[in-house]
Amino acid sequence: MTQPVATAPSAPPPPPPEAVGPLMRSLSVLRELAAGGGRQPVGDLVRRTDLARSTVDRVLSTLARLGYVRTDGRDAVLAPRLLELGNAYLAASELPDRLGPLADRLADELDESVSLAVPDGDGVRFVHQATRRRAMSLAFRIGDLLPAERGAPGALFADRWDAADWQRWHSRRAADPTDAGFPAVPPRRAEDGADAAGPGPDAGSPAGFEARVAAARDAGWSLDDQLIEPGLVAVAMPVRDTTGRPVCALSVVSHTSRLSAAELPHAVLPRLRETVCAMEYALPRDAASAPDTAPGPSHPAHATWMRASKQELGPEFVESMARGLITLTAFGAGRAELPLTAVAEATGLARATARRALITLEHLGYLATDGKLFRPTPKVLELGFAHLSGLTLPAIAQPHLVALVERVHDSASMAVLSGDDIQYVARVPTVRIMSVNITLGTRFPAYPTSMGRVLLADLPPAELSARLALTDLVPLTRHTVTDPGRLLPLLEEVRAHDYALVDEELEEGLRSLAVPVRDRTGRVVSAVNVSTHAGRCTADEAREALLPALRTAAAAIEADLWVAGRYARIPVL
Repeated sequence: MTQPVATAPSAPPPPPPEAVGPLMRSLSVLRELAAGGGRQPVGDLVRRTDLARSTVDRVLSTLARLGYVRTDGRDAVLAPRLLELGNAYLAASELPDRLGPLADRLADELDESVSLAVPDGDGVRFVHQATRRRAMSLAFRIGDLLPAERGAPGALFADRWDAADWQRWHSRRAADPTDAGFPAVPPRRAEDGADAAGPGPDAGSPAGFEARVAAARDAGWSLDDQLIEPGLVAVAMPVRDTTGRPVCALSVVSHTSRLSAAELPHAVLPRLRETVCAMEYALPRDAASAPDTAPGPSHPAHATWMRASKQELGPEFVESMARGLITLTAFGAGRAELPLTAVAEATGLARATARRALITLEHLGYLATDGKLFRPTPKVLELGFAHLSGLTLPAIAQPHLVALVERVHDSASMAVLSGDDIQYVARVPTVRIMSVNITLGTRFPAYPTSMGRVLLADLPPAELSARLALTDLVPLTRHTVTDPGRLLPLLEEVRAHDYALVDEELEEGLRSLAVPVRDRTGRVVSAVNVSTHAGRCTADEAREALLPALRTAAAAIEADLWVAGRYARIPVL
């Protein structure tokens, strides 16, 4: 394989006349926020995007209205709802839905981390991860981008590169000799093209990569011998569609403390090959057939929402920006490729408006087109997906708890069930002369607490009865219910009414009201409560004052959790 000689990188092409300027500016702000770990001072965004402060303020105001960004003091922060853009790409690709369960099963069988990755320019981007919890384990996230030469999948994809692709790869390496543009991997040495993490001086060099591409072509699989960082080894195989095109790569990743680079292929290749065969069978059988261009449900409400947003925010809401971002949500399961008309119908936008947005997104690389059909590209995942997919449930809940406390002026918390106890995982206190002082990690018995009863009420009846029979129901105050015959009916009421009010059962003078937080499956994964002093009002007055605000907060947490949990596993701790 002969590669072209490296030259200086060329300037990007100018935007087409139809490009939507505000949409381009909003995407530049989102990219900078993502590059900064999901949080940036607004002043830094002004400097890094080279936009006027007033422009950045309008962009952030519009993004906040969309739910994609929130402000925290002087900082702009990516919000979980932004994940709906990456979810649209992942659903359209069908790879996590069709192949993810097979990757998970392989990870369980081998007890090693397993990933699915797709080509993205001269890089490799992860679209599914099944990781093992170890002191030394894979730490990449869905959406992370790696240089093609720094890993096993890249050699598989580079085998299909043409001269222009190789030229772009050389140009990128010349412009970024340390891989600073790939924050997911450790930097490499700039001298001699060597990879600082690799086992040899030529591991990351152009000649070394070319040799690995050729070896992968001959073997049908690719080996990563510590190309990313010392100790990390991997084997990858391509998953091909019916035309023979590799649509993704399946990798098994281990550590040299478990298996050496020489041992790993012998240990995993038989099961890896079997899984690849199963994955290829799970892909759509007729890849060459016409795609499903059904637009799905139309959203005429978008137009009404746009008008209302414009009336409320005035010039701080940029409609053309919002319309352009909404265009990406037209794609999804069964809508991998769409013509202009279908996009306009799915979003409720005028055909001319949708056309300009599609042209802009195609120019920026977020969409690809054959001239008639448009499809989202893996680059959509660069818009904060990696950072946001790593959020925990407490991190998702925290801003909504802050808003709840601002509304009710009492402390709010989130807890999960841990054995027979509840454990506090998020909390926002309020400032009062008499307040409830609880720290994160605090545990209380579940049975005399409002959050505990919400969590217990979601258990299957047989499990709940067995658990209560084994629990030492100790009276903590003179009001604590300790009789299982009384407690079970109380829990049935909690299940029926979807909230729990506990009056002075955990501590004299302490009243607490809690509601459940459910995941995408409807399972209660946590509870949110407001605690107050029983002497401030009656129980009925507390219920009337606090329950609507609690339910609003829980609904907001659930909305974020459902978007964030579509393709990522959201830890509760």
